[in-house]
Amino acid sequence: MLRILGRASSINVRKVLWTCAELGLAYEREDWGSGFRSTAEAEFLALNPNAMVPVIVDGDFVLWESNAICSYLANQYPRHDLLPTAPRQRAWVEQWMGWQATELNSAWRYAFMARVRNSPSHTDESAIALSEAQWNHCMSLLDRQLQRTGAFVIGTGFSLADIVLGLSVNRWYLTPMRRPDLPAVAAYYERLSERPGFRLHGRNGEP
Repeated sequence: MLRILGRASSINVRKVLWTCAELGLAYEREDWGSGFRSTAEAEFLALNPNAMVPVIVDGDFVLWESNAICSYLANQYPRHDLLPTAPRQRAWVEQWMGWQATELNSAWRYAFMARVRNSPSHTDESAIALSEAQWNHCMSLLDRQLQRTGAFVIGTGFSLADIVLGLSVNRWYLTPMRRPDLPAVAAYYERLSERPGFRLHGRNGEP
């Protein structure tokens, strides 16, 4: 059976759990990370030298990095609606997944650590304000994309891009900060909430 290593409260672990829900995959999850077994243990480092969750073990195959795991699962247990085979449609999905992992994550990191994690290393008010502004800018870009598609990130159909970005939208709403009114994002959030996997691993998950 597929093993998923990582605490369920991690946003990156929840990407994998939501993907499994969409695929109907059975799995065994093991608690690793903050508050649980340390990812610095030799057993975990042998699987992921970066000491980060999630990690999956599928038979003799080991993989880390949440977006790569989601892509692997959608290929291994083929769901071409989640990850299309047509080159252009697939590239659009991967483009938005990459944007989530780079531009969007970089934007929210400082503000999230300050506002939610209460990190003593993230108390610079100017840096918090800059991070919030960058985060809201990224969300405004997503809002414009959703206005164009009228449904999901790359069009009328749900894809892996919506899993990684849906959880990011959830984090944006749960973080105590000033947010612009983004109607397309709000409608998208409600649309995602119709999916059981998002209700279980997204909207009701911890930040």
